[in-house]
Amino acid sequence: MNKTITVIRGDGIGPEIVAEALKVLDKIAGKYGHSFTYQEILAGGCAIDAFGKSLPEESLQKCLDCDSVLLGAVGGPKWDGVAKEIRPEAALLGIRSAMGLYANLRPARLFPQLAEASPLKPEIVSKGIDLMMVRELIGGAYFGEHKTAEENGELRAHDDMTYGEHEIRRIAHTAFQTARKRGSRVVSVDKANVLDSSRLWRKVVHQVAEEYPDVACSDMLVDNTAMQLVKNPAQFDVIVTENLFGDILSDEASMVTGSIGMMASASLGEGSRGMYEPIHGSAPDIAGQNLANPIGTILSAAMMLRYSFDMAAEADDIEQAVNAVLDEGYRTGDIFSEGTKKVGCSEMGDLVAAHI
Repeated sequence: MNKTITVIRGDGIGPEIVAEALKVLDKIAGKYGHSFTYQEILAGGCAIDAFGKSLPEESLQKCLDCDSVLLGAVGGPKWDGVAKEIRPEAALLGIRSAMGLYANLRPARLFPQLAEASPLKPEIVSKGIDLMMVRELIGGAYFGEHKTAEENGELRAHDDMTYGEHEIRRIAHTAFQTARKRGSRVVSVDKANVLDSSRLWRKVVHQVAEEYPDVACSDMLVDNTAMQLVKNPAQFDVIVTENLFGDILSDEASMVTGSIGMMASASLGEGSRGMYEPIHGSAPDIAGQNLANPIGTILSAAMMLRYSFDMAAEADDIEQAVNAVLDEGYRTGDIFSEGTKKVGCSEMGDLVAAHI
């Protein structure tokens, strides 16, 4: 099977971690007889440096003309002063919008080998952490109207959080369908005691829930969810929420598992094509030093195989290889502890590829 993958190495540690994911994909291709064609593009800060914009038209077109996109990371302090329209993060928003990627799936699972890395108490960690965050990705405050203007002698800013019924309905379906493949439990997160957009969110989610009588559905306010994620994360199976809340909660969920460097994500739309990336940033402070953890990117590649290419066995192979390397005690610096074996970014990629 031949698949064309648009590769965005990006900024900071992005090129390093993407290199290791491609190394693993090449091993998979060789084992299973596939052919992966990589078309590389510039997006993010590196594109600003080269073209004066974070998402050149040619780069976007290659995202639209492929089977899926694999992304490393974009951004960094170097570009903090550029206009907001061309900031590195604007490239991600542009790709998601143009590709219609409205659903962001972020698994947060505690690898048993890394239980000691979790900041939570052992009695909480012992219950296990394995949840899926389903975040609406192209609506809400990030895509509403943004305006700063002078009123009564001072600057006043506003950011509109808006949602239509169809936007809520489609992400709700994604959450319930995902839950059917897991523990059949959905928690819908909102702020319905304050926000009109959340009250509509709750109403529509309940309507969709009626189509899934086999899946339990409950509501939770976003502030309570933030507390429950550190108090008892084992209670969650699938969490579905809007864009801003999901951005914050998914980062919290990843950290209770021990390291953000281990966490993968998938951004999906109506078809099979998606964009896959680790949820961490570009970490410019360690860029080019072979210190980054590539596992989040490698597991993102596994998600691409599973969700976009219907290659479940191949995805399982990668995930089992990661587990095998962790079982052998190998760790990058972010997950290193006494008694384990510290390795660099490229060495970790080599070890995972060797277990394919």
